[in-house]
Amino acid sequence: MAARGRSDKRVEPSFEGSRPSDDFRLDADERVVGNGRPGKRPSRTENEDRDERPERARSSRNRKAPPRRQGGGFFAPLRRLVYWCFVLGIWAGIAVGGLVLYYGAKMPAASTWSIPDRPPNMKITAVDGSVVANRGSTGGEALALEEMSPYLPQAVIAIEDRRFYSHFGVDPLGLARALVNNLTGQPIQGGSTITQQLAKNLFLSPDRTFERKIQEVLLSFWLEHKFTKDQILAMYLNRVFFGSNAYGVEAASRRYFNKSARDVNLGEAATLAGLLKAPSRLSPARDPKAAEARAQVVLGTMREEGYVTDSDLKTAMSQPPAKAKSYWTGAQHYAADMVVDEVKSLIGEPKVDVTVETTLDMRLEAAAEKSLNDVLKKEGSKLNASQAALVSVDATGAIRALVGGRDYATSQFNRAVKAKRQPGSAFKPFVYASALEAGARPDSMVNDAPVKIGNWSPENFDEKYRGPVTLASAFAQSLNTVAAQLVMQVGPDKVVSLAHRLGIDSDIQANASIALGTSEVSLVELTSAYASFMNGGYKATPHIVKRITDPDGKVLYEADYANPPRVLSEPVAATMNGMMNRVINEGTGKAAKIDGWQAAGKSGTTQSFRDALFVGYTSIMTTGIWVGNDDGAFMKKVTGGGLPAKAWKEYMTAAMKGYTPTPLFGTGRGLDLPPPAAQPDSPSTTIGDIISGILPGARQAPEPPADYPPAPRPPAQDSASIEREPARVRPVYGDSQGYDNRDNRQIYDNRQIYGDRGRRGEVIPPGDVPVRDYRQYRGPYDSSAPVPPGAIGGGPVPPGDVGIAGPGGQARQTTLFDLIMGQ
Repeated sequence: MAARGRSDKRVEPSFEGSRPSDDFRLDADERVVGNGRPGKRPSRTENEDRDERPERARSSRNRKAPPRRQGGGFFAPLRRLVYWCFVLGIWAGIAVGGLVLYYGAKMPAASTWSIPDRPPNMKITAVDGSVVANRGSTGGEALALEEMSPYLPQAVIAIEDRRFYSHFGVDPLGLARALVNNLTGQPIQGGSTITQQLAKNLFLSPDRTFERKIQEVLLSFWLEHKFTKDQILAMYLNRVFFGSNAYGVEAASRRYFNKSARDVNLGEAATLAGLLKAPSRLSPARDPKAAEARAQVVLGTMREEGYVTDSDLKTAMSQPPAKAKSYWTGAQHYAADMVVDEVKSLIGEPKVDVTVETTLDMRLEAAAEKSLNDVLKKEGSKLNASQAALVSVDATGAIRALVGGRDYATSQFNRAVKAKRQPGSAFKPFVYASALEAGARPDSMVNDAPVKIGNWSPENFDEKYRGPVTLASAFAQSLNTVAAQLVMQVGPDKVVSLAHRLGIDSDIQANASIALGTSEVSLVELTSAYASFMNGGYKATPHIVKRITDPDGKVLYEADYANPPRVLSEPVAATMNGMMNRVINEGTGKAAKIDGWQAAGKSGTTQSFRDALFVGYTSIMTTGIWVGNDDGAFMKKVTGGGLPAKAWKEYMTAAMKGYTPTPLFGTGRGLDLPPPAAQPDSPSTTIGDIISGILPGARQAPEPPADYPPAPRPPAQDSASIEREPARVRPVYGDSQGYDNRDNRQIYDNRQIYGDRGRRGEVIPPGDVPVRDYRQYRGPYDSSAPVPPGAIGGGPVPPGDVGIAGPGGQARQTTLFDLIMGQ
């Protein structure tokens, strides 16, 4: 009982001492035990229980209910957004990191990465060191950042990558700005930095894929780690595409402004920087207005960045917009193309940047282009003459000026080198020189009368005959009948041999019609052959490359024409100079006469006035000019003594400025011609001799002309017959025509051939490669080229076999039958 009593009066624990009495309390009967049912109350009297319940109810009604939570308040949604963005950002970072690792693993190891070599450039310079042109896949040489105009890097940084010097290869702010602009419909912008663009240009394809973008970023980090900012900027400016096949600022500057990137002004720099957005569409050669509008945007950006002042900006914006032709322009590019072909034939395909020093004189080049355009512009249209070409060489055959056509931007075909046309009467000097070697004299009498050779009857240009004339007079008046007779008297093979000796490398048919220039030759070989008369009888091999060096200054090739072989005797050369001087003074070349200078030359006109030529020289220079049409269309009575002679006079007048007039070689020196060919002593004729030679046709070989050196050996045609010589070292010689004279410097001569098999500057050991002597040199102009139809001038075209010399060029022996028949 005692125990039960104590149990009935049990007091439940509470925390009323620590909180107000009206706080919520849990009664004993509301507690829940482990089985979910109310626990069994201890035994209490019913009255006690009834008394306590009303009290608890009143207490519960008097207590205030606790306030309910409202879900976090006003900032709850923002907090939830930040939270989930944070969570998603973490997962996105993990995903991007995984992709980076995946695509990065597919790339080669970073230790194997290297900057690819820039395609080799060929820098072509004139005799004064000025740049003629650049050739190569880039179109220009690489410049150091310090060499460029300071406006160029400033303009590029301002418009392409304003934070270039502060970011680490990737610009997050730039990417964010580009993303916002693209999403809000503003002009689309790219977020690539200059480093990223360089990485793309150097290593990657232009495909816009996620993989390429990740690789671009990784490569940008590597570039920033490996190189300085200035090095990255220099590589970018020297390799980026500027449109019109120009890679790098130097190529673009010369392409659009015809000047070096060292010299561009603020407006030109802004134009170049503006091209980077769309090089082909914004090119000044395609759309000058679009290029100018873009340049104005670049200038405004440069002002915002503080690179230029308001006055600089005003001056640049007032400049006229840049204009450029659709292609390279300037006659010097014809010469540059010739240089490229010649360099490849001399040293093979360049593997590194090379500097090619040429024999070109840019003053003469400009004068040559002007003279041709002046004549064609003034009279070309009314005379139906649309094209012209010019070659000018000095006494050694060095090409001082070359123009391959009227406008290089319109047509890049080199008519001076690759086109082969009939020279007409311009070939006659070789005929008359052969006659002089055979014993003829300038005062020898010849008969200008109708002549028939087989079925061919040559006629003079004016269809008149003058009867007996001197050889010199016949040459000055360019009489066709006399030239044809001389060919048959001397022998066509002798004329062909002399022409080859003097430098005509083209095939010439040994027949009578060569008297009128029916075999096709190039202007450059015809002009250089005339130079042998000018220099007193020495071979003048045409050449334009003087020296080739690599970036280290090592000489890869050096031309040496200081000791050419003699191909004409002095008396013959002097006599031809006097006879050709009469052509200008009193013959068909009067229009070419220049004040104060003794000059010589010869005109040439082909049948139906398809081609007209004039080749002439002073004591300083030989120049040949051709005028005609590419399609072989007839001109309106244009002869070699017309438009070509007029252009020759204009050019040579400008070319001779600065020189002291000197007489032609041999004039006034009293040089005697060699004696006629000696005839062998004939034994007394017997009746047996007459009887044995009764039938016509017996022949005997004539003696060669006396006092004349034999012709040089012809160039070998196969590798088995090419002479092999050891490589040697020789000194460099200077001359008075603009070559450098570097004393005591030893370099390799032209007998060394540098190709893929040898290192640059390495001497090829004896017997390793075949050697080509300079007398066997043949330039790239030897290749055949399409030639418009043309014929000889002054009469019907003879058949190809007319007047072909018999075996060995033997002379016919007089027989008894001839005596009886009166022959």
